[in-house]
Amino acid sequence: MYIYDEYDQKIVDQRVSQFRDQTRRFLAGELAEEAFLPLRLQNGLYVQRLAPMLRIAVPYGLLNSTQLRKLAEITRCYDKGYAHISTRQNIQLNWPKLEDVPDILGDLASVQMHAIQTSGNCIRNTTTDQFAGVATDELEDPRPYCEIIRQWSTLHPEFAFLPRKFKIAVCGTREDRAAIYYHDIGVELVSNSAGEVCFKVIVGGGLGRTPVIGSVIHEGLEKKHLLTYLESILRVYNKHGRRDNKYKARIKILVRAMGVDSFREAVEQEWAAVKDGPTTLTEQEIDRARSFFIEPEYPAIDSEAANTALSEQCSRDPLFGNWVKRNTVDHRVAGHQIVNISLKATGYVPGDITDRQLELLADLADKYSYGELRTTHQQNLVLADVQQSELYNLWQALQAAGLATANIGYLTDMICCPGGDYCSLANAKSIPIAEALQSRFDDMDYMYDLGPLELNISGCMNACGHHHIGQIGILGVDKKGQEFYQICLGGSQSKDAAIAKILGPSFKPEDVPDVIDKVLSTYVELRESEESFLDVYKRLGIAPFKERVYA
Repeated sequence: MYIYDEYDQKIVDQRVSQFRDQTRRFLAGELAEEAFLPLRLQNGLYVQRLAPMLRIAVPYGLLNSTQLRKLAEITRCYDKGYAHISTRQNIQLNWPKLEDVPDILGDLASVQMHAIQTSGNCIRNTTTDQFAGVATDELEDPRPYCEIIRQWSTLHPEFAFLPRKFKIAVCGTREDRAAIYYHDIGVELVSNSAGEVCFKVIVGGGLGRTPVIGSVIHEGLEKKHLLTYLESILRVYNKHGRRDNKYKARIKILVRAMGVDSFREAVEQEWAAVKDGPTTLTEQEIDRARSFFIEPEYPAIDSEAANTALSEQCSRDPLFGNWVKRNTVDHRVAGHQIVNISLKATGYVPGDITDRQLELLADLADKYSYGELRTTHQQNLVLADVQQSELYNLWQALQAAGLATANIGYLTDMICCPGGDYCSLANAKSIPIAEALQSRFDDMDYMYDLGPLELNISGCMNACGHHHIGQIGILGVDKKGQEFYQICLGGSQSKDAAIAKILGPSFKPEDVPDVIDKVLSTYVELRESEESFLDVYKRLGIAPFKERVYA
């Protein structure tokens, strides 16, 4: 992972010092609220329903064990002993005191972390596949390009005050685990006709009030032009994006208003002026970025023997075998496995993790995964480099800490925003709905019989829970001061991107589990052979589900 140099550390330390003085002046009444607002947003600080919320940057979801221990200490000393994993792979604190935030930022800076550009109308945290570098379906490791984008975009003076927030995702695999079609810019590593790796560039995706699937505007961008092309897109957006209406200020609205071809033409015109400018990437610069992601010194392992031994362990202990089947993924290096750690145990808030669990995971990362851990878009965690011979010991440690729920990719592995329990923007609570569904569908055999299934919950139209792209999506809405929930079906965050369709009129909170039960029962009755939920939806549409639910 990237290690700060002296210049990086100086910038982050200076930012902490600046914000400490800004906070002091605000609390002393020397700085007005409207003047303090953009300053706190630039440092990741929101004012929520009950307390401030601090969003901590986790570039492309990568953390080391030292950072994990510091995060545990911060949550214990300055919060209520837990943190929350966001869908942008960042970490959020829900209960810090405003006067403590400069100290928190100082502690973060001591382990090469910060909260810069995790909020505000700027380029946010660049995200990628949580299995980057070890995935079996990977064309090339996307993390060096994420780091290049991060260094280019952080504190970029031209793009510090965009019309609205701006999000970039990079994907280097056959399966899209980064939702690139739902970002302001999606970057996919592809091979051209000559077998060279280049970039497909997608623009204008997004969720929120107007969900839009992004459009491809370049099929094969040379690597050296990555930053100049992104710069050209941002300049077109900065010039022409609407600033009079925040609901129409995202780049997706601009692309739709101009039309994809006209937008592409405008980008090409900007690009002509900077195409070979100072931000053109050299092979030396790309190699420099790659040097931060050197793979560990994996031991030579007899793959056949390791697989045989693992199979025998799974047979001796079916609970362990089930966890291996559901929560681990093949690794590109023989004798290793990628381990998904579920933060979706029944009775707990999806995506939350305690200080003690963070400390344990730091120890487990050191012992089993070369000192690194990853956060995921699905609000879970990953140990990416575990030897198969160590899986059983790791599983036992995770199980003792309540971190071995074998549900990755299944119904109860739901994405859920904090909702009305915390967020001042929310129309309704999300967490109680998640808890009700966890309790209703706690039969693991039934869940496995349903097969992989994505369920996403948002507390408002801002769609932080990504309900639009869940195979089943739940949206909290307000009806004359009462909380209701709208159900939508058929979304997909993969390369077959699809926006879910609204099932019909909304439901009272107590009715949601019954409604989801009817949706799932309809799927089970109508599926053929091994059809997934999305397969059945694509084949039959929304009509049979609507008929059953509203009968």
